[in-house]
Amino acid sequence: EQLVVESGGGLVQPGGSLKLSCVASGFNFDIYAMGWFRRPPGKASELVAAINSNADNSYYTDAVKGRFTITRDNDLNTLYLEMNDLRPEDTALYSCASGQGPLFSLAPHSYPNWGQGTQVTVTS
Repeated sequence: EQLVVESGGGLVQPGGSLKLSCVASGFNFDIYAMGWFRRPPGKASELVAAINSNADNSYYTDAVKGRFTITRDNDLNTLYLEMNDLRPEDTALYSCASGQGPLFSLAPHSYPNWGQGTQVTVTS
């Protein structure tokens, strides 16, 4: 069974930082692109960041550029999202998902395997 399990969310004040982790199992993590999605309260999910299987290219949505960093450790089957200078509008359920090949896509339907997510709440 293909599984991805997120952790690292929590409650943080504006300007704070969090680092999310996503541990994969049941598939060859190192040959698939990975993505981080978020779903704010009452809104649809959006792709926040994505990374190729060998980490040679990555993508960020404009709202997080310069604040978030996506990385991966293929030896540990783990994906990360380091989030700095967090803002209230970053509050959301964050989920990781595996792609369908080595190159990332901006199309949500290209990520068929999602985790349950980890909640990030930014509030003073």
